[in-house]
Amino acid sequence: MLTFYRQNARWLFGGFLLAGFSGFGQTFFISIWGSEIRAAFNLSHGDFGLVYMFATLASAAVLPIVGRLVDILSVAVTSVLVIVMLALAGVTMNFANSLAMLVVAIFLLRLFGQGMMTHTAITAMGRWYAENRGKAVSIAAIGHQFSEALFPTIFVALAAMFGLRESWLIASAVLIVVALPLIVALMRVERIPQSQVREVTEHGRQWTRGEMLRDPCFWLTGVGVFSPAFIGTSIFFHQDYLIEINNWQPSLYYSSFALMASMTVIVALATGFAVDRWSAVRVLPMFMLPLGLSCFVLGTFTAPPTIVVFMLLLGVSYGMTSTLFGAIWPEVYGTRHLGSLRSVTISLMVFMSAAGPGATGWLIDAGIPFSTQLLYLGGILPCNNCHYVRRLTNLSTQNSDG
Repeated sequence: MLTFYRQNARWLFGGFLLAGFSGFGQTFFISIWGSEIRAAFNLSHGDFGLVYMFATLASAAVLPIVGRLVDILSVAVTSVLVIVMLALAGVTMNFANSLAMLVVAIFLLRLFGQGMMTHTAITAMGRWYAENRGKAVSIAAIGHQFSEALFPTIFVALAAMFGLRESWLIASAVLIVVALPLIVALMRVERIPQSQVREVTEHGRQWTRGEMLRDPCFWLTGVGVFSPAFIGTSIFFHQDYLIEINNWQPSLYYSSFALMASMTVIVALATGFAVDRWSAVRVLPMFMLPLGLSCFVLGTFTAPPTIVVFMLLLGVSYGMTSTLFGAIWPEVYGTRHLGSLRSVTISLMVFMSAAGPGATGWLIDAGIPFSTQLLYLGGILPCNNCHYVRRLTNLSTQNSDG
């Protein structure tokens, strides 16, 4: 294990940083400024949810086209393009003075942050590694927890010192000055030549994107795998609302991100080992249960300790999901067209993350408390897990056998 990490440190750390700096386009970061954005543009919870949903859906529609760059260009060149565009999104957010500019800014943040930064990192890990794919994907995936643990506290402090809009300029500067040179230096040398990658990792049938989309197993898998994007994004998008109705201290809530991130890292690494030992298909059936429990906790209790229990459960769910989401697709559908395949899966994940804030925000405006919505979502997940996962596990096993 230590030998693997030492020999592959540059590529693993590069994937980690790509996923980590995607945080500037993730919901947990954008929604920190939710109250200020709603006030600046005179939006209700539902209005802002619809704006966010529209911009994110647009990014999901474009992602399958842009995502194919990873199959055409090197990881280093793709990273340069994506980081520069994400920095431009931060600048756009700073100067947004109309609803149209706000939509454009969120579109760019979601497309190049949540979408392409994550897509590039996980695709590289999935393509470059076969026997150790679970470990590689888990290392890259915990980059998200790096940003979740640090960015809220740091940038809330920066916003207090310099202002909300100025904090977006700082984020853009960090991307250009810190992220860009580091990631390019690490990724400019491909792990091994592409031809050798295929000799090492291509086993069984190598599916095209069209073949995958016509496979019922893919859609059965998606029912479960994309659910956390809907629920997790909804929770983080409405975090100001949760803090307000539960009378929590904002500092307590934001500091708990570090707790969730720590649990996610531990579980992600453990899931990586489990995937390499037993395969992603065999680990898949258990990953939705912690998320269902976290919904029940957050929907039922309001005392401050609720934050701790909720964040721990969410950390378990995120840790499993982040690794499985990167490992399941190359295991089932092969690596030859992985960039094209993953661009679709990332697009669907982004679509689900768009639907969540829009739907839940509309229901809040309609008088249905978010806590009630969470109870329903928490009840759906175990049923979804029990009914669908058994079927998709059998189908996925058949596919991976060619």
